[in-house]
Amino acid sequence: MKKLIVTRADENIAEMVSITHPLLKKYAEKCDADFSIFKNDVDYHPHYKILQIHDLLKEYDRVACIGTDTIVRNNCPDIFNEVPIHKIGSILEDIGTRKADRRNRMLKIQSERGDINWREGYINTDVSVFSKMHRDIFINENLYLDLGYDDVFFGYTINKLGYEIHELDYRWDHMSMHSEPWNNYASRFDSYIMHYAGQGFYSIWTKTEQIKMDYGILKKYGLA
Repeated sequence: MKKLIVTRADENIAEMVSITHPLLKKYAEKCDADFSIFKNDVDYHPHYKILQIHDLLKEYDRVACIGTDTIVRNNCPDIFNEVPIHKIGSILEDIGTRKADRRNRMLKIQSERGDINWREGYINTDVSVFSKMHRDIFINENLYLDLGYDDVFFGYTINKLGYEIHELDYRWDHMSMHSEPWNNYASRFDSYIMHYAGQGFYSIWTKTEQIKMDYGILKKYGLA
């Protein structure tokens, strides 16, 4: 079983890369997987570098995409063991305070491309797992360029093709939404993967500043 962990990055986030990529590489070793960065010299829309998984799944049996704007803690289990090989692994975002917004995005693409009875299950591609059987999801055709971009496009495609999703617990992809009252103010420090999507957890600091601070805390206590 040949496995890969791949991430998106460019020269504009070099400081973030210097913190998070060593953690991703160490995690890939723990999972007995290779580590790679999506190519930037390809003719893809910036939100759609993930389409390169189509070719990567020719070489690899399984591919996990994990964002560069994440901190993977050293206690993170093997994500490939968590997700059944025939399913696609992802958290689902249409919950809590984001439920209405995410489901409206799902309805919008269906109003434009056809109703496929997709009513729940909005994925997040920045922590996701795919197997070789899922190659046909990554088609570079009629890409969705409205809010949600690749999350909406792949969510629609996955449901249209009838693939099953394995819903990951929020601890695998802990974003600011998961620290809100509806989730009992869960601490990101108790999760396996801390994800600084959007503005991260605090709008007063940049994502890189937040990652630096949190990494320093984890490092101090031997958690990263």
